[in-house]
Amino acid sequence: MDQITLADRAIVSQDSTLCAGSHDISDADFQLITRPIVIGERAWVAAEVFVGPGVTVGRGAVLGARAVLFKNAIENGIYVGNPAKLVKERSWRQEATQHAPA
Repeated sequence: MDQITLADRAIVSQDSTLCAGSHDISDADFQLITRPIVIGERAWVAAEVFVGPGVTVGRGAVLGARAVLFKNAIENGIYVGNPAKLVKERSWRQEATQHAPA
C-alpha cells in the first residue's frame, strides 16, 4: 500500500504485520489512506507485532511479542503491550558496541 523500509540488520519476526494503510472513517466513501513504515537499523520487531501506518521504529528499538505500535518508537527503546509502551532503553554489551547503534 505504501513503502516499507527495512534498514540494515533490521529483523521482523514471524507473523508480524506491517500495515501501511487504513481508511478515512469520516469519509462517506471510506477512502484509503497510506503512510510509509520505517524499521531502523538493528531494530527487532518480535513475533506477532502489529506496526501501524506512518510509524518509524528507531535504530536498535525492540518491539516485544504481540506489541501493537501506532506511534514512533525511539532509538534503542524497548516496547511491550497493546498499545505498545516504552518500558526501558536497550543497553548493549561492551563487546557488541562496535556494531551497535550510536
